[in-house]
Amino acid sequence: MKRVLLFTGNGKGKTTAALGTVLRAAGHGKRSLIVQFMKVRAATGELAACKSLPGVEIVQMGRGFPPKQDSDRFTEHRQAAEAALEFAESALVSGKCDLLVLDEICGAIAKKLVDEDRVIALLTQPTSVSCIILTGRNASQPLMELADTVTEMVCIRHALQAGIKAQEGVEY
Repeated sequence: MKRVLLFTGNGKGKTTAALGTVLRAAGHGKRSLIVQFMKVRAATGELAACKSLPGVEIVQMGRGFPPKQDSDRFTEHRQAAEAALEFAESALVSGKCDLLVLDEICGAIAKKLVDEDRVIALLTQPTSVSCIILTGRNASQPLMELADTVTEMVCIRHALQAGIKAQEGVEY
């Protein structure tokens, strides 16, 4: 039985929660694939850690934070997100993983980088994947209704508001 988990909200911890589930799956010998739809930074702790975990693959396919739709660069971001979605679709069909994480997919939908109906079709197709995790801000109502588990991260306070810079090993 395939489960869909959704981690959304304006608070920190969405990707971290997904990676925690990947860690748990790795401990049980499950294969995980993490497709990052908007992230592009190569020097992150999760990329380094995932390289040493057997059965875990993480692929950054994004171009960073997307510009406004009227920008000349928007098309490049949309094409990258579409390629990421195609990559995720092929992974589902091939059965190359037990757990699939679509990191920042909610933001990619909200920013009009990928079509929500296509994502819903991906989530509802039959597959041998046992769990699909969606992350990102601004999850839509249709995605929340489709998911078996929905967690909203709420920001009470953030260190950046106090001028504290992102810390290696904590934010990246």
